[in-house]
Amino acid sequence: MAELTYTQTGDYLIPDIRLEETEDRPLGKYGRMRRAYLLENNQLLYNHLALTGKLFPHLWEVQDTATARIRQMMDELLAMNPAPDKKQRQMDWTRHMNALKAQAEEIVTAELINN
Repeated sequence: MAELTYTQTGDYLIPDIRLEETEDRPLGKYGRMRRAYLLENNQLLYNHLALTGKLFPHLWEVQDTATARIRQMMDELLAMNPAPDKKQRQMDWTRHMNALKAQAEEIVTAELINN
């Protein structure tokens, strides 16, 4: 463990502690969902990740994995259930695609976010 240095402020010694530099990247939908899940259901893990500085890298990883998994599942679901012709039946196409996305998001939420 690295030796701590202190700064004298009045009668007090204050440790010189610096957080590691991390990239400044916003959280997406799935990262925010994972953070909310951890706060509500697993505060011990949330606190551990936050105190060790690994919370945001964990949330970014979940975000990236969930996004890639949804893209992959959409392709698979679309291959199994082809969409109607978009030019002739626009509302049916939209309804079909929204249903497929809802299925993919439900599976990803159960597998990655709430696990």
